[in-house]
Amino acid sequence: MGELILVRHGETEWTLSGRHTGNTDIPLTARGEDQARAVAPLLADRTVGLTLVSPLGRTERTAELAGLTDYRVSTDLHEWDYGGYEGVTTEKIHTTRPDWYLWTDGVIPGDADHPGETPEQVAERADRVLAEVRKAMAETDDDVALVSHGHFLRMLTARYLELAPAAGSLFKLETGTLSRLGTEHDRPVITAWNLQISESVLRAELRARDTADV
Repeated sequence: MGELILVRHGETEWTLSGRHTGNTDIPLTARGEDQARAVAPLLADRTVGLTLVSPLGRTERTAELAGLTDYRVSTDLHEWDYGGYEGVTTEKIHTTRPDWYLWTDGVIPGDADHPGETPEQVAERADRVLAEVRKAMAETDDDVALVSHGHFLRMLTARYLELAPAAGSLFKLETGTLSRLGTEHDRPVITAWNLQISESVLRAELRARDTADV
């Protein structure tokens, strides 16, 4: 049986500044594109039968640079809708709500494009994605890859492990990383987390590739 591979998109200007980035379509930085390219070697020995990608430019670009070019967009994979907190940092929110915590308190409503989601609503989307994943994995031994966003993939991990939505807070996830979910004795487990090739190794690989192309 294959594993479920989770890829968080590469760095953006908003992830650098800590701004909550839901459906705002912020592109990858140059470093974010390098992070995405560095995912490709981590997939070299995997057989991915199905790739699902969030419908935003930063995730589609990450998938393409990572070599996951044969993908299908899934709207359920979009990031948490942060409502009125879209584009706002946690530090700024804490100036008026010092005890605020996304995983238990959710968000305030925003405009028509950012109505906001409760933790339970995000968990429902994650459950729908997992139902599709399980169906695909029951039909083949290939891996399934999901290219999505930090908070959503953390929520999906909690649900995969049969935990409450708020347990997603336990799984810190960096940009441009690959993680894997599998089973042990037929029980869901994390088999790898936050895998990432160091920037020095990546730069050396890119230089070698450029030299070979000359």
